[in-house]
Amino acid sequence: MRRWPLLALVTAVLLFSAPLATKGAWAQAARPQAFVLKLKGPVTPVMQAYIERGLREAQSQGAACVILMLNTPGGSLNVTREVVQAMQAAQIPVVVYVAPSGATAASAGTIITLAAHVAAMAPGTSIGAASPVSMQGELGETERRKAENIVIADLKALAARRPPEAQEWVEKAVRESAALTAEEALELGVIDIMAVSTADLLRQLDGREVRVQERTLRLQTAAAAERVLPMNALEQFLHTILDPNIALILLTIGVNALLFELSSPGGYVAGIVGAICLILGFFALGVLSVNWAGLGLMLLAFALFVAEVKAPTHGILMLLGLVCFVLGALVLFNSPVYRVSRTLVAAVALFSAAFFGFVVAKAVGAQHRPATTGRESLIGAIGTTRQELAPEGLIFVRGELWRARSRSGTIPAGEPVRIVAAEGLTLVVEPLVEAAATNT
Repeated sequence: MRRWPLLALVTAVLLFSAPLATKGAWAQAARPQAFVLKLKGPVTPVMQAYIERGLREAQSQGAACVILMLNTPGGSLNVTREVVQAMQAAQIPVVVYVAPSGATAASAGTIITLAAHVAAMAPGTSIGAASPVSMQGELGETERRKAENIVIADLKALAARRPPEAQEWVEKAVRESAALTAEEALELGVIDIMAVSTADLLRQLDGREVRVQERTLRLQTAAAAERVLPMNALEQFLHTILDPNIALILLTIGVNALLFELSSPGGYVAGIVGAICLILGFFALGVLSVNWAGLGLMLLAFALFVAEVKAPTHGILMLLGLVCFVLGALVLFNSPVYRVSRTLVAAVALFSAAFFGFVVAKAVGAQHRPATTGRESLIGAIGTTRQELAPEGLIFVRGELWRARSRSGTIPAGEPVRIVAAEGLTLVVEPLVEAAATNT
């Protein structure tokens, strides 16, 4: 009977706390979310896939907005257009925030920023320098004007809702590679907000009306919870190898591994590693749109390396290959968007020189090394006659019977002999005593 008061007390506590817990959970679930995607580096198909995935997930979760934290030197114009289309097709507001301090929205980044429903920048950031560039070299006058006019038309369409000063500036950003600081961009109306952090940005966004898919929405972000959506493992891996410096390292490792496999056949690990690195390296080159002259010089360098391993020329071909490799690496990515560190090029060249020197030395040494198999390997070995050599008969050497011929007269059976030559399948021998006297 004493248990009934305790049971009644527990039941009352549970009944009283259940509505409070449900209310708390509902309030937490009802709290708006602001998805944050961190975009750093050139605009590539990998970044495009990341943005599209983030927009889909934010929409499915009913987020209040998506914040694209941008820091890019630019990238492919075609990929940038795909990103802009995804942003414009979004069902929720997309905010581009150029941050952190020191970041830039150059070239393609300018287009992405102007395509946002709300554009923001952190103090100490910059935007502009949207002149089109080619990855294959300098643009001709006609091509340059055509590319500039296309980019200007795109930017003017995106800046149509902005003040006339902003629309005038976008043309300078393309024609003259003009750039603005965050303060200047805010003053001209190129951006809408200058915020020191994402929390400050969400505070300033609250209550702002934006036009999304022909609908006017009022942002409610004052109490929004930030939810950072990082790249998944595959996106992060592909984004990493699309760094020009990483691509150069992959190509170098791949070629070195394959040449090592060619110089020391019989294994498979070096060949497999080399093939994987080359595949990844060429994938990066295909996405980054390299300079064909630089790629041709690097392929020539690899051909010279292979020739040096197969037919050593005391380092002449290797030296020429290194010169081609360095020149090719320096011009492989001659765009301001994709740059290879000169320090890295020098380090890779020195490493390749040392590695190929080792491989060539090993190949030359193998050519001068005494034979270890076949008839030639028996020269100098000691055997025993099984038959009288008068002058031919059988001898036993290294566990095998061989036909032998004496060049020093008759040799009785059971006598030790030294092999001095090989003529076809017949070994030429001398008595061991006579051979030792001759050597003395």
